[in-house]
Order: sequence, then C-alpha cells, then structure tokens
Amino acid sequence: MFALTFLGTSASVPSAERNHPALLVEAAGKRVLVDCGEGTQRQLLRSGAGFRRLDRILLTHAHLDHVLGIPGLFSTLGLRQTSETMTVHGGAGTLDLVTRMLAGLWGAGRAPIAVQFEALTEGRAIDTGEFAVDCFPVRHRDTDSFGFIFQSPARRHLRPDRLIALGVPDGPLRGELAAGRPIVVADRTIDPEDVLGPPSGGSKLVVIGDTETTEGLSQYVAGADMLVIEATFLDRDAPTARNYGHLTAAEAASFAAANEVGQLVLTHMSGRYEDAEILAEAAKIFPNTRIAADFDHIVV
Repeated sequence: MFALTFLGTSASVPSAERNHPALLVEAAGKRVLVDCGEGTQRQLLRSGAGFRRLDRILLTHAHLDHVLGIPGLFSTLGLRQTSETMTVHGGAGTLDLVTRMLAGLWGAGRAPIAVQFEALTEGRAIDTGEFAVDCFPVRHRDTDSFGFIFQSPARRHLRPDRLIALGVPDGPLRGELAAGRPIVVADRTIDPEDVLGPPSGGSKLVVIGDTETTEGLSQYVAGADMLVIEATFLDRDAPTARNYGHLTAAEAASFAAANEVGQLVLTHMSGRYEDAEILAEAAKIFPNTRIAADFDHIVV
C-alpha cells in the first residue's frame, strides 16, 4: 500500500491554490519525496506530514520549478539538527545542477545536513525490502528526466482452514510456515505449500513528471494500480504542448486506457484552464480520472 500526499500540483508558475511540484509517497514506515519545488517545506507543514523520517528525494528532472525547494528544506532540517542523511536521486545532469546550487549557498561539498547523491540509471533505485522503486528514462526537452515505479510485492498468506485441518497450533510454528520453512507436527512434516494461499496484495504506482511523449513508456506503466502523470495542456493547444515538451489531458488519458491502469491522477496543472475542463477531456477517454489538488491524500 502506498499513501500519496500531493504537496504541489502547479505547472511552472504557482497560483494561490497550487504550489510548485512535489509529491510525498509513504509506505512501510518509509517516506520518499518526489521533486521539491519552491515552498515544499511549508507544504509539508501545512499538510500535517512534517519532516520526520524524510530521508530520500527522487528528482524527475532539473527544471527549477521541481528543485528550488531543496535549499530551504535542507536549511530547515539543519536548524532542526536532524541526524539523518538525506539521499538525493536524480539524473547526472540534475544532480550537477543541485550540487552547484548548494555550493553557491554553502560552499563546495557543504550543506546544513549530511547529503548523499545517487545518479539514476534505468533500473532499481531503492529497495527497502518492503517495497522497491525502479526508474526509467522519460523525454522532456533537453533534460535527463526519469519516471518512477513504486512496487510492493504480492504476498502469500496462511490459510486458516488448512492450518486447522492440519492441526497447526497458534504461535511460532505458524510463523515458520509463513516464512516459507517446513515444520513438524505430531511426527508429520507440513510444507508451506500445504497452507499458503495464492499471491495477493501487491501494488504498483507509477509517477511520471514532465514529459513530451508517452512513446516507449508502456512497458513501465502497463497494469499499474495508479498512474500519476502531467497534463499541462488541453488537446486544443496540442501544438503549444509540443513546443514546451508537455502532454495534453487527452494524451494522458489515452495512455492510461491503452495500458489498463486502475486509476489516472493528473497533475502539473496550468492556470490557463479550469479543472473541470481538464477532467472533462480526460474522463471522456478514461473515466477513472482524478485531478490532483494540493494536499490531496490518496491511498493505492
């Protein structure tokens, strides 16, 4: 299960209702920030999420509306005397911009908190044991952009009816079977396969930031329980979308429909449109569409 808190949902320019892009993803006691636009630290406070256990940032790309909140966040964490190391993941070019930005404020190799930088290449970025995050390349103008797949594994659970039928008592023996190890009860060996049900409960969340095309991305998105993706323009402004390297709501919805995702959540909203217009265009193609607003909390 993944819990999402949208901290910023604007496209490039903030509004009174929408802050610069940032998304908090929580799972298994871990918290990961995807992008960190200007003002993200205040959004963390306003949302009630706060700063506890926040030790990773995934950056989709290097455009300033997605990274300018990092210095302020780091400064506040330093004042709070956090002892945790912040790991920042991003493409090589993105990390170069961030390190130069930090160096301009505090000097080369210095920051108010301990920071570790990890350059992304396609594949596994994070593995907590309870869930994993894979990354994949995305095309957005001249940046080294990445999308992210958050995935928790399906698990097999013990079947109470089989445990009772085979006389397995409550307690450590059931724990051994759940861990995949055989046990002996009344001189009889019981294998995990005798009492485990089919796999269930895995979740797949895909987050894509700014992108000028969905071409080549189906292999990463197919079958996702939820897709979070930008929809900066409407279809009537498709030529402008191409010029600026963004998608239309219709394109995002068509992509979701073609890849049989469970729910589509659109973000990176432009102030030139009303939410109702964006939703109408997308929902006509993919009915299970939602427009993200700042401080929305969604569980998948």
